[in-house]
Amino acid sequence: MRALVLLLLGLCAAAQAAPVTLTDDAGNSLTLPASAQRIVSLAPHVTELLFAAGAGEKIVGTVEYSDYPAQAKAIPRVGDNQRLDLERILALHPDLIVVWLHGNAQRQLDQLRRLGIPMFYSEPKKLADIGPAIEVLGRLAGTEITATQAARQYDIRLARLTRENSVKAPLKVFFQIWDQPVMTINNGHLMSDAIQTCGGRNVFGALPALVPTIDIEAVLAADPQVIVASGADATRPPWLDDWKRWQRLDAVRQNNLYFIPPELITRLAPRVLDGVEMLCKELDEARSHKLN
Repeated sequence: MRALVLLLLGLCAAAQAAPVTLTDDAGNSLTLPASAQRIVSLAPHVTELLFAAGAGEKIVGTVEYSDYPAQAKAIPRVGDNQRLDLERILALHPDLIVVWLHGNAQRQLDQLRRLGIPMFYSEPKKLADIGPAIEVLGRLAGTEITATQAARQYDIRLARLTRENSVKAPLKVFFQIWDQPVMTINNGHLMSDAIQTCGGRNVFGALPALVPTIDIEAVLAADPQVIVASGADATRPPWLDDWKRWQRLDAVRQNNLYFIPPELITRLAPRVLDGVEMLCKELDEARSHKLN
């Protein structure tokens, strides 16, 4: 038994010392001489993905709003998505920085790149991309076993949600993320993927912008059967009920105005399935209203 333990420890040490070459979500190839031991995460979803991959203890710095799991709150902050403290990042001596592809200030990222710090871009775009993202970060951090198990559990849960909702009656859904101006999402957004998984159809999915600004007339014309809001924090935004002024809307007549906390539906991490499950239950409730 002791010999087997020593053999496994030796294999793990060898794996950590071996070079790692991967392609990130920006299409860049990255080679690390060995698995990363000091990681800086520059997005809340990246922090969650790293913890899911078993690499939470290797995160030496992260950004504001990286608050899940609870251990993430104790990690030193290096700024936020838009403004980074470059001196603090350098002082942490990272051997890998994991970046949000479209969520970090490019000018500052260019400065970090010129300093020679390895950088990996992470941006899952669909629910099905999150499992592979966990596995990739596990390979970078040398925590492949944990990452593979977490990715498999995620994929199984996503497949179950997709299967259970694939035969349900479709509903027209308007997903509102802000009120002034009124903002929504198109079919390229993760939240639209969640709507489709639950058997809904994003009424503004065909718009060209990822996060379009629309007006009230556009919502009235689309006449969604369900309106879902995410807002800015964990409380239901008061502006969701402003739609009650428009009794001609099917969603208002059927009392189908719902809320999902944004951290459960907007972050590109495994916890998003909690938000998807909540959304699916809300659409089921809306379907029951239609039958009554």
